[in-house]
This record gives sequence, structure tokens and C-alpha cells, in this order.
Amino acid sequence: MIIQSIAFYIFAGIIIASAIMVISAKNPVHSVLFLILAFFNGAGLFVLVGAEFLAMIMVIVYVGAVAVLFMFVVMMLDINFVELRQGFLQYLPIGLLIGLILLVELILILSSQFEDPQILAVSSLPIPPIEEVENTKALGNVLYTKYIYLFQSGGLILLTAMIGAIVLTLRSRPGIKKQVIAKQVSRKREDSVEIKKVTPGAGV
Repeated sequence: MIIQSIAFYIFAGIIIASAIMVISAKNPVHSVLFLILAFFNGAGLFVLVGAEFLAMIMVIVYVGAVAVLFMFVVMMLDINFVELRQGFLQYLPIGLLIGLILLVELILILSSQFEDPQILAVSSLPIPPIEEVENTKALGNVLYTKYIYLFQSGGLILLTAMIGAIVLTLRSRPGIKKQVIAKQVSRKREDSVEIKKVTPGAGV
């Protein structure tokens, strides 16, 4: 039990430090690397509570796909971050206001005086014994029944983010030849092949 507590505090501390470095690092590539570190430690916390499936999903999906997508987008956009930092003070009041609102919400959520046992009993589902139902099956039963609409909404948000990344990285550059399948298919033999008669001994 002591080892689990020590591991929990180590993972939680690294997550908090990585999250702070994600928003404070000047290099965006370093921010993505700290985000990957936070994902790995989050997977460690899932392993501690016995949710191995969620831990593997965290590593495979978030580290292997989402974080790599962030890395490619950051490296392909070629954004002038020096120019973006010049308008930092302009958006500072809005950022502080949003941060203050989130802080108040977290305080309200974590405060014990706003907890109602009846509301918690209705909103939470009973956890089945692990001897009867595995955590993967229990997660699927909850995710695809009670939270199916939220799950589909999350998929639509990720689809929108993917389309936005494609639109941001798509550039029209003049003078670059592109492949046009319709012209290739409609091309005739006479337009592409020319037969030359070479006279013997005439040379090139």
C-alpha cells in the first residue's frame, strides 16, 4: 500500500509539472514533448487503479496518434512565434478571466459542501465486481449506453480538428506541377507517342 501511494504521488507530481511546462515552454515542440510525458504518467495512474485498458488506450491513442499529430502540425505550420508573442499583453485580460472562471468551477466541484448524496447516487453508476465483469466490458457498457451521444460528439470534434489541421497546412504554391488524373486518362496515343524513323548509318 505504501508503494502504491508513493507511485501515485510521483505520477501525479510529474503530471502537474509537465502540464505547467506545456503552457510555459517557449518552444512549441518542447510543449508537445511535455504533453507526451503527461500522457505517459496519466497511463501510470490508470494502471494503479486497475484500469489497464484505459492505460493502453492513453498510450496508443493519445501518445501514438494525437500527440504525434500535434507535433506534425506544429512543425509543418511554420508559424512565426516571435510575432505571435508580441500580442500577448493584448489577450492577457481575457486569458486571466477564463482562468479565473475555471478556478472558481474547480473550487465548486472539489468543495464538499456542494455534494449531495442523492445526486451522486443518481449520477454515478455502480461499479460491478471485477470477478464478474472485466473493466473493458464495464467501460463499454457505460460508454456505449449512457454516454453514447457524448462519445459521438467527441468523435465529431476530433473530425473537425483533423479537417482544420488539413486546411491550415494546405497551401497553394504557383509554378508547381500537380497530377491531374482526368488529363492522364483522357490522353490519346497520338498525343503522347511519336514514331521516328532512323536512317541506318546516319548517326544521332
